[in-house]
Amino acid sequence: MRRNTVQRRAIRRVLEEAGRPLGALEMLEDSKRYAPRLGIATVYRSIKALVAAGSVAVVELPGEPPRYEAAGKGHHHHFRCEFCGKVYELGGCLGGLKDLLPRGFRMTSHELLLHGRCPACAK
Repeated sequence: MRRNTVQRRAIRRVLEEAGRPLGALEMLEDSKRYAPRLGIATVYRSIKALVAAGSVAVVELPGEPPRYEAAGKGHHHHFRCEFCGKVYELGGCLGGLKDLLPRGFRMTSHELLLHGRCPACAK
């Protein structure tokens, strides 16, 4: 990453504080606390640079725009609230998934997305 701008520092800080994957618009709103003049085009440019530098990871969910989280957290899965749409990180990984495979199949990777309601929406 060539430049460590105020905007990029704000986006990284927001992702670290959130503790969950954020969409570009969520990042824009939350980052304005640290970079008030930040615009959506700058958010997208910064995301692209931060992903290329390896400090931000892309979280892709089927049929939805990408979300982003701080990189370097190791293998983990996500929970998506069906009511508010927020996505949360789940610590760790279930073991024994290879045991579920039919005979002769080889698993090369996996992704797990749980659905339900977050505590705020479950009330």
